[in-house]
Amino acid sequence: MSVCSRFGLLLALAASLLAGGGVPGPEAPARAATAAAEAPKATDNLYPFYMPMTGLRAPAIRLTIKCDASRAAGREVYAGRDGASLYGRAEGGYEFIYEALDGVGNPCVYPFAPWMPQIVGDVGGTQYILRSSIPGRRVTFRTGDQWANVNPRIFDIGPRRVHFEMRDIELDFPGAVQPMGALHLEAIGTTRPGLLTAVIRRSKIFGGKNAVFVPGGETMLYVEDSEIVGNVGDNVDQEHSTYINGTLVSHLRNSIWRGQKGWQDIASGHELKDKAYLRIYENVTVSNRPGATTPSAMPLIDASAFGFTWSNNLRLERVMPMQAPRDALVDLRSEIVYGDPSHYPWNLLADGSWRMPAAPLTALDKVYLSVFIDTTVESFRAEPYVFALRPQGTHLSAGNVVEGSAPPAQQRMVSLAFNTTGRMKRVYSPEGWTFTDPQLPAGAEWVTDRDAFIRHALGLIGR
Repeated sequence: MSVCSRFGLLLALAASLLAGGGVPGPEAPARAATAAAEAPKATDNLYPFYMPMTGLRAPAIRLTIKCDASRAAGREVYAGRDGASLYGRAEGGYEFIYEALDGVGNPCVYPFAPWMPQIVGDVGGTQYILRSSIPGRRVTFRTGDQWANVNPRIFDIGPRRVHFEMRDIELDFPGAVQPMGALHLEAIGTTRPGLLTAVIRRSKIFGGKNAVFVPGGETMLYVEDSEIVGNVGDNVDQEHSTYINGTLVSHLRNSIWRGQKGWQDIASGHELKDKAYLRIYENVTVSNRPGATTPSAMPLIDASAFGFTWSNNLRLERVMPMQAPRDALVDLRSEIVYGDPSHYPWNLLADGSWRMPAAPLTALDKVYLSVFIDTTVESFRAEPYVFALRPQGTHLSAGNVVEGSAPPAQQRMVSLAFNTTGRMKRVYSPEGWTFTDPQLPAGAEWVTDRDAFIRHALGLIGR
C-alpha cells in the first residue's frame, strides 16, 4: 500500500471513530478502504491556480495495458485496442493505463520501459497521460536497459497548449546510462503564448543521466507526493538527480529528492538543479544521502539567483562526502543566464540603471526575490551557512556566462529567511542583500503568502 493510501486509510478510520464515538464496527474497514481509494482520485483533478487547464481536449487514443500477459511477453500486451494499430504514431493525444495489480493481487512490475509512440499532427490542446489503473497504487517499470526512459517527444509546439501527466508510476532504470533523463520531458519549440504543463503525482523515479530532465521553454512543472531517488550517468559532475532548465515554473510539493550519483574523487552534481523563473518548494526534503555510490559534495540545491523562489518547510540533509563539501546547501547562482529573456521583467546584468534603496525591505516588489520559511538543516557538521545569494555581474561572454561583479548598490536581488533551524553557524553567506528573520514593513506581508507571491512573480511577465 502506498504512503498516500495508508494516510487515507488512517484518515478514514479516524473519521469513523469520531463519527461513531467508539470502536468501529465490522463495516468500517470497507468504508476506510473505499475512502483510501477515492482520496487520490479526488485530488487528481486539482491543479495549481495559476496553471490554465481549460481548452484541453480528451486524449484521442486510450490504451489499457495488461499486467500478467505483458510480463510474460516482455512487452506491452493490450486489453482491447492494440498499440500496433497506431503504427508507432499518436495523433490527438493519448492516455496509457497500466494494470496496477497482477493476477494474485500484488503490485504489478513490468520488466521493460513504457513504449512511447512518435507524436504527430496538430498538438494544440492535446494531453499525454501515463497512469496506474488504480489511483494511489503505483505500477513499476524495472529494467537494466541502457536506453530505458519515458520520453514524450513533442516538437514544434509553437503557440499551442499541451499537457503531460504521469500518475502512480515508478521508473526503476539502474542501467539507463544513455538517456538525458529517466523521465525526459522532451517537449520543445514552445513560443508565447504557448504553454506546456507537466504534472507528476505519487511517482518514484530512478535512472538516466538525470532522473528527471526538463529542457528550457514555456513549461510549468508540478510535482507532488513523489520521490526522485537518483541518476546513473557517468559524467557525475555534470548530471543531477533533477535538472530543470530555463522553464517558467517548478512547483515541488510533499516530495523527496536524494540519491545523486557521486564519485570518490569528483565533487559531483546536485540533487536539484533548478533554473526555472519561478520556483515553489512546499514540504520538500532534499538530501545528499546516496544510493550505491558516495555522497555528492556539491550544494544540495543549485538554483538561479535570477527570478523568484518561495519555500516553506524545506528540509535539507547533508551526510559526509568523500571530498570537502561546498559550503552552501542552497546556492542561488548568477554566473550563467538561463531561459528566454522574456521570462524576466528586469535586466539580469547590473548596468547602473538600478540602485537599491536605503531600506531594501521597502522595495521587495521591485527586485528578484527568494523567500525561505521554516527551513530545517540536518548535517554531519555545523554548516558555515545554509543559503548563498551570489552577486549580479556586468556583462555576458560566450555561452551566456556572466562576468564582472557590480557594486552592492546596483544588485537587484534580495533573499529573506524566516525561522531557519538546525546545525549551522549562520543562515546566509556574507554577500548579497540577505535578511534573516526580518521585520517586514507594512505592505510587504505578501511575500510570505504563497499565492500572492506567485501572482506577483508571474504577473510581472504576463503569465
